[in-house]
Amino acid sequence: MEKLLYDKFDKARIANLPCAVFGGKIVVVVSETEAEKAVDYLLAQPIIGIDTETRPSFRRGTNYKVSLLQVSSHEVCFLFRLNHIGMCAPIMRLLENETVLKVGLSLHDDIAALRKLKLFNPGNFYDVQKHVSEIGIEDLSLQKIYANLFGEKISKSQRLTNWEADILSEKQKVYAATDAWSCIIIYEELVRLEETGDYKLIRKEDNVQENISQEG
Repeated sequence: MEKLLYDKFDKARIANLPCAVFGGKIVVVVSETEAEKAVDYLLAQPIIGIDTETRPSFRRGTNYKVSLLQVSSHEVCFLFRLNHIGMCAPIMRLLENETVLKVGLSLHDDIAALRKLKLFNPGNFYDVQKHVSEIGIEDLSLQKIYANLFGEKISKSQRLTNWEADILSEKQKVYAATDAWSCIIIYEELVRLEETGDYKLIRKEDNVQENISQEG
C-alpha cells in the first residue's frame, strides 16, 4: 500500500498520535569497564542509532557540556554517562570506527558537542535529516519526521530535565533510548521507500490549492 507523506507535517496532529517507545533493554554505563563491553557489542552490529543529551541551562551565560551519549541497536540501548566516565578509550573507539554505520539526527551539533570534551575523527556517521530531504520532506525535527513516516509520536517531555542527576529516572532512560533507537527505524524506512518508490509526497501548497478549488 502506497504511503502518504507530507513535505510539511501539521504539528497540531501530533498530540493525538499514539506514542512510540523503545521496547528493548536499556543499560546505563558508568565505568570504563562497562563501556568496553558495551562498545564491543555495538561494533558487532550492522547499524546503530546515536544521540546525546545535555543538562539544560535556564540562566543566561551558563552552559553545560554534553553529559549523556546514547547508542542503540534494535534490541539494546546503552546510556554512556559522560559526566561520570568522560570520553574514555572505548567511547573514542566507537566514535572513530569506520565500519559500523552510525545514524543520528542533526549530527553536526552532537559531534561538535562531543568534540568539546575531547577531539576525535568521526567515523561513518550518517544524518537522517539529509536522507529525509532527499525524498521531499522539509520538516527536520525528530518528532515530525517520525510522525510523518509512522503516524506515531515521540514524546519530548523529558528533554529539559537534569541529565547530570545522580540517578537518571526511568522516564529519562526511556526518552534517551527512544531518541537513539528511532534514528535506526527512520533510516531503514527511508531506505525502503527510496528503493521501492512506494510513497506519495503531498505538498502543502497542493492542499491549499485543492481547498481553494473546492470552495470555489
